[in-house]
Amino acid sequence: MDVTSDAPHRPSLRDKKVEIAPSSRIRVWQPRIPPKTLLVDLLFAVALVCGAAFALAKYHSHMNYYDGLVLVCAVPALTTLGWRWKQARVLMVGIAALSLFAINLYGDVLGRADHAFFLKYLLSSQSAILWMSALFVLATLFYWIGMLARAPSAGAIASKLTWSAVLMGFVGMMVRWYESYLIGPDIGHIPISNLYEVFVLFNLITALFYLYYERHYNTHALGAFVLLVISAAVVFMMWYSISRDAQQIQPLVPALQSWWMKIHVPANFIGYGTFALSAMVAVAYLMKDKGILDDRLPALDVLEDVMYKAISVGFAFFTIATILGALWAAEAWGGYWSWDPKETWALIVWLNYAAWLHMRLIKGLRGRPAAWWALTGLVVTTFAFIGVNMFLSGLHSYGKL
Repeated sequence: MDVTSDAPHRPSLRDKKVEIAPSSRIRVWQPRIPPKTLLVDLLFAVALVCGAAFALAKYHSHMNYYDGLVLVCAVPALTTLGWRWKQARVLMVGIAALSLFAINLYGDVLGRADHAFFLKYLLSSQSAILWMSALFVLATLFYWIGMLARAPSAGAIASKLTWSAVLMGFVGMMVRWYESYLIGPDIGHIPISNLYEVFVLFNLITALFYLYYERHYNTHALGAFVLLVISAAVVFMMWYSISRDAQQIQPLVPALQSWWMKIHVPANFIGYGTFALSAMVAVAYLMKDKGILDDRLPALDVLEDVMYKAISVGFAFFTIATILGALWAAEAWGGYWSWDPKETWALIVWLNYAAWLHMRLIKGLRGRPAAWWALTGLVVTTFAFIGVNMFLSGLHSYGKL
């Protein structure tokens, strides 16, 4: 007997479609960094460790305890930099490869620089530094063409030229370091001991910091301004080397025969380089504020941010350099502070930027006054860097023009 029911049909569980809320879905864990990138990062770190081990094994006779400590501490610092800034990693690999190639060409004979093709025209210290100088000037030209003609391709070429200049400059410094030991073990020293060598260092540090900000803010417009101060330094360096034969490697004066030089001078010139960068950004700010090249330059708040960050980094390193300099002075001259002209003007530079940062953070200094102050700071910094050497004498007379 077929019995039908008037009761509504109730679907079974099989008939029901179970909806899962998005928040309750099972997610498969995936690493934030692709495995290929992690592998490359790991290989880069291993390469740095192996490079440091090779340097310690091969050149330990030329190092003291502090040199070895600086080298060991540089490994994690450079590893972190390479992980966070991929272009810097490529730069480091290039510097290592070209420097080792040049050292292999030299062997133990300094005179091979006059005969070996790659040394004579490319990789000896003087050839590499000349290439650096030419590339910086060309980069300046292309940055201006790119900005004035609104040509992104010219800006991209300028950026590559700047990277190439930095590469050749660092190779020149590394090879110069090796050349100094070929002259004589008692002559060998890190090439940051005289005005010619620190000008090369200034150019490289300023350019590197600019390249970082260029990538961070995705703009080539500031290169036209920052590369101007680098090109001016190149012109001065060329004049100085021609008129004073300053490119020749000289023995260290007794006061510089200290491991303090290897950390004090680079920290000092990170300050000088970033202060110069901030001043040129201030020029761009003032021009845009006046409506000059308004549509070609980044926004005012971007320019102000670059100015602030550059001065902050520079002030931090300049403070460290000043403290290290006092410790070095106590060892070399028997006192932490002697009011030597160089020390006095370094203090003036420090007070200038300390006041700038204080006024920004506490009083809200912004806009045109901050830019004019940063630009004026370049005058103070330039006198501390060069003017003291030209017009004043003191304990730092080894840097006199």
